[in-house]
Amino acid sequence: MVVTLERVPAVAPAVALRGASVRFGERTLWDGLDLDVARGEFLAVLGPNGSGKTTLMRVLLGLLPLSGGEVRIAGTAPRRGNPTIGYVPQQKALDPDLPLRGRDLVGLGLDGHRLGLGLRGRRERRAKVEAALASVGGTGYAHSPVGRLSGGEQQRLRVAQALVGDPDVLLCDEPLLSLDLAHQRTVTDLIDARRRDHDTAVLFVTHEINPVLPLVDRVLYLVNGKFRIGPPSEVMTSTVLSELYGTDVDVLRVRDRLVVVGADGRNGVHH
Repeated sequence: MVVTLERVPAVAPAVALRGASVRFGERTLWDGLDLDVARGEFLAVLGPNGSGKTTLMRVLLGLLPLSGGEVRIAGTAPRRGNPTIGYVPQQKALDPDLPLRGRDLVGLGLDGHRLGLGLRGRRERRAKVEAALASVGGTGYAHSPVGRLSGGEQQRLRVAQALVGDPDVLLCDEPLLSLDLAHQRTVTDLIDARRRDHDTAVLFVTHEINPVLPLVDRVLYLVNGKFRIGPPSEVMTSTVLSELYGTDVDVLRVRDRLVVVGADGRNGVHH
């Protein structure tokens, strides 16, 4: 008797890049990037200004094509308005007189995704917005003008906006910028809760790894067209970063925090 075992198809990575490159004229931001991000994985994307971190976000959002190679989000090519992707941008102050309420800002996360017409569609949309607001603790200022809210409250709403479409992938582009430590912790906890509760992949661009260090599974470090991928303990070392930067760099651990500095004392490379 011959028994044939059916092959169970592997689950597609949440994000997959193969031989990916981005060039602007003669300048190459990165080349030959192979990366799989699993569902539920937290990947920190690090590197100096101009290294291509935000460019990677734009590629995954379908806003910028690769110069070479290929990219897939849950097995499909990136496209604008992809409902499987949530996006949390940098915290930027909003005009105090902006005629937009908290719930309106969150609802913008559903634009471009058809939920149906008529009363049922409106009820579905309202329910999704209310659930997203509740998930970030923003129900209390759902009707407040967004420009009158604190930076931390506004960023909570941006997280809710990213979650309202129930995404499989969460792209975070410097979401902690300009936030104090307390609000940084709030935002990172909200993002991590989503990751753990819904198996959502998180790609988190940041200049400062310490607020998310306990949450990070792997690091993608981009410098001068080069990159390194791996657990923080393997990438965030003096040897690896000195190789990437092409100069002496020291990585120090001070009370569970990483401090990255140029060995000559002038570089000013910090994380």
